[in-house]
Amino acid sequence: SITDPWVKSAESGMSAAFGTLVNDGDQDVTVVSATSAATTTMELHETLMSESGEMVMQPKEDGFTVPAGGSLELAPGGNHLMFMDLTAPLLPGEDVTITLTLADGSTTDVVATVKDFDGANEEYQGDMEMDMDETDMSENQ
Repeated sequence: SITDPWVKSAESGMSAAFGTLVNDGDQDVTVVSATSAATTTMELHETLMSESGEMVMQPKEDGFTVPAGGSLELAPGGNHLMFMDLTAPLLPGEDVTITLTLADGSTTDVVATVKDFDGANEEYQGDMEMDMDETDMSENQ
């Protein structure tokens, strides 16, 4: 399950979802992917310190493992679900459904509320660069 799920508001481009993944089971659970009608592509991201000392985000290739009986926080400046290309504006107060796929092939739907948020300024390390401080979450070119 996920507690306090929310998504950063954005007019276009990129956004991110946050909350706390909770595993009440007796075995570790790994989230391997996520999808949403609100984006054409969604990635699991981690945030790390680059060699130059900047915080950068990149795809988390092996997924998010939530320990048995434990939790994993998805937060600005840390692990998060990245909306790579919004299909429509995400406006404060709206709800967004996100489908999480687990390593065993099962899925679970999460409903997250869109909120205004100013913060996090990580650079995206991948095919596109982005700046989380930009209110429209557009690509830096």
